Amino acid sequence: GGSEEKEPAEERPKDGDACGKPSGDKPMPDAEGETAANREGEEEEDTDSMDGSGLYSLTEDGERETEGGRQERAKDKDGGKRAARKRNRPEDDDDETMEAWLGAELRDLRGPTWRAVPSLRSREIGRNSHQFVRRVCGARGLVQRLELQGRLERHTGCVNTLHFNPSGTRLASGSDDLRVVIWDWAIRRAELEFDSGHKSNVFQAKFLPHSGDSTLAMCARDGQIRVAELSATQRCKNTKRVAQHKGAAHKLALEPDSPCSFLSAGEDAVVFGIDLRLDRPANKLVVVKEGDKKVGLYTIYVNPAKTHHFAVGGRDQYVRIYDQRKINENDNNGVLKKFCPSHLVSSESKTNITCLVYSHDGTELLASYNDEDIYLFDSNHSDGADYRRRYKGHRNNATVKGVNFYGPCSEFVVSGSDCGHIYLWDKYSARVVQFMEGDRGGVVNCLEPHPHLPGMATSGLDHDIKLWAPTAESPTGLKGLKEVMKKNKRERDEDSVRHGDQYDTQLLWFLMRHMRNRRPARRQTREGADQDTDESWSSPDSSDEEEGGPDHVQCMSS
Repeated sequence: GGSEEKEPAEERPKDGDACGKPSGDKPMPDAEGETAANREGEEEEDTDSMDGSGLYSLTEDGERETEGGRQERAKDKDGGKRAARKRNRPEDDDDETMEAWLGAELRDLRGPTWRAVPSLRSREIGRNSHQFVRRVCGARGLVQRLELQGRLERHTGCVNTLHFNPSGTRLASGSDDLRVVIWDWAIRRAELEFDSGHKSNVFQAKFLPHSGDSTLAMCARDGQIRVAELSATQRCKNTKRVAQHKGAAHKLALEPDSPCSFLSAGEDAVVFGIDLRLDRPANKLVVVKEGDKKVGLYTIYVNPAKTHHFAVGGRDQYVRIYDQRKINENDNNGVLKKFCPSHLVSSESKTNITCLVYSHDGTELLASYNDEDIYLFDSNHSDGADYRRRYKGHRNNATVKGVNFYGPCSEFVVSGSDCGHIYLWDKYSARVVQFMEGDRGGVVNCLEPHPHLPGMATSGLDHDIKLWAPTAESPTGLKGLKEVMKKNKRERDEDSVRHGDQYDTQLLWFLMRHMRNRRPARRQTREGADQDTDESWSSPDSSDEEEGGPDHVQCMSS
């Protein structure tokens, strides 16, 4: 049940614009090739293109469908019909149903938008050289060549957050071990390690933009929002608490051009606007409600094109967008507009949104649903509009899982999965174009693309950070993908039938807290932090409660 509206295909980037125009402007050229205007001036066919021209098919066992493959299946058509007549068992019917579900709502892959040889020739003569890196980062051929480059090992707990600084030279990570590490990821060395000051699992640690990498904002399960001041001599001067939620705080939202202001969201349903220039930095912007019931929040994100807009998601099925300039809680609870897949509006299952992100230009909004699929919305659509794309195959159940766009123009969607794999979908066609083994622990939660280079960092239940780059000699074969996708869907359906509404998050929270309290006290004084203070700059509405409600599990015990 996707959106019923028919959408024109997206226009390919032109020479003067690496990202082109937003989708829906002009008809798409044929999927097998490019228009003459988009070939970057090549005189002959580029046989060395790094972008696979074959279309991925769910009907093949882990292989991309080629023209030859289609011809082979045509020859075997009669044999397939004979085999189909023998299929009378219920499991065969289930398999056919699964195939139909996986194949629904997919579009054809577009032709390559970047060709290696012509692009390199153009760069050599100085033609469109300023667009070269951006086009490379968004090339499907390089995404299909992503492979593991190495690991960053320092933490002693699950790594819950990753964030590159704006220049991409440093990577910040935070963990269940309550430590934050700043990495020189290129040489795989920890430059700085310090105690976050939090009392429970660190969920996010982000560099504030235009701060010279000297200010790091953090949030955690204890509900505290803290700020770390870093020095150029690789020291942490101190950390200070600037706000306090009455429950876990999972996410922060940075304002793209501000070195001193950001937003936070907590399971107490509160969104704080935080301005470090003020004596009392935290200002309660809104309490998110559905009717009279508060909605605990797991995720928040600021629109990069309209920075007064921000979106939140949490313990119900709605993506809500607010405008900071005109939040009136007496008018529709302050909501500007909200989105939800039509089939989930009246669903009895307790569906949560674990993560949402805006695209590079703010026109699209991506939301990952707990034990459901990933959905793409047009943020410019009117209130109540249905989704535009649906991305299937992964599993999002065991943890509060992240989702992200990949590519400078948000060309791909990337997510981890409970099956331990990393999935990359082509945004337009919703087809899986890359499928990689992630954490040995079985769950991948964080996916952080590099801001300027083709590659990314990921983390999950393992205690290390994995670095990925497009260095494989040949594109992925997607071997075993179909079987893993079917297994994920089958387990999801079985869990839904088995547990239904009996899943008691309050009991789970109590058990997790009890297990944590039984652990030996962590060593709080380590080298790296000169001063750690609990000085509170929080608002009058804040509370010193460490955990004020049922806590959806971010990470299994480490």
